[in-house]
Amino acid sequence: MLFNTYKPWKFAFSQETENLKETKENSWGIIGVPFDSTSSYGPGSRFGPTTVREASYSFEKYNITLKSNLDTVFYDFGNINVIYGNCKETIKILEDTISDLIEHNIKPITIGGEHSVSLAPIKALSKKYDIEDMTIIHLDAHMDIIDEYQGEKCSHATIMKRVYDLKPKEIIEIGIRSASLEEKEFVDRVKNVTIFTANDTKEKFENIKDKINRINEDEPIYLSIDMDVLDPLYAPEVGNPIPNGISPEIIENILKILANKNVIGFDLVEVATSKLGDPTAVTGSKIIYDFLSLNK
Repeated sequence: MLFNTYKPWKFAFSQETENLKETKENSWGIIGVPFDSTSSYGPGSRFGPTTVREASYSFEKYNITLKSNLDTVFYDFGNINVIYGNCKETIKILEDTISDLIEHNIKPITIGGEHSVSLAPIKALSKKYDIEDMTIIHLDAHMDIIDEYQGEKCSHATIMKRVYDLKPKEIIEIGIRSASLEEKEFVDRVKNVTIFTANDTKEKFENIKDKINRINEDEPIYLSIDMDVLDPLYAPEVGNPIPNGISPEIIENILKILANKNVIGFDLVEVATSKLGDPTAVTGSKIIYDFLSLNK
């Protein structure tokens, strides 16, 4: 039994179990995090875990685009009990919960919630994998690498700086089109943060492909997708929408590249809608569905 969780919904095609000891090794486990207490523009990502899961029931088990049946073994363990207004304590609860999954050789998929929650699975995974060998691939409209935002170090806007502080091998940010001068100067100064803008995904995608392909197949990769990386045409209901974003096809192509790599964890965050069937939730759900279809 996994503590600190409850189950308002389960992702379609997930396996049934209440006992972690009965799970299959090297499977995937979904945890929802309905937390949005540091959201600085559009609130509502606390509803993301529910709306994303509900949208998964619109898909067939056979993924015709990827020519793959969704026979990946994965479980949905529900949502953690967050502490609204307390980012640090919520992240600690999530880290403890995901550590339980990792102890049973289950790889985490986290559904947010705001982007601050990404810190917990990375910290939990760093206890099993050497963080200095780990590459973080971060899809986002924003760099999220400022040290402090609105007086807070634990925030959706500081997440990649908190990850950077853990000293990963590299952070690769894709889809960027919004940043502060402080962030721009920081990434220009350090050597292990690489930025690809949204325009780069359209004009220089081969450079992105080559960068990911240079990661050795046995090196651990963590993937974090903020839904605002997409153009608002595809994902209007996010915490911080920015025009001129990328298309779902670009994400699909990145997932295809990563299918040949050692992805040890994945999160999808910032779906900010309580409406069932909302296009942002459906698109977010499709990304998880595609990820599971490719990562067996």
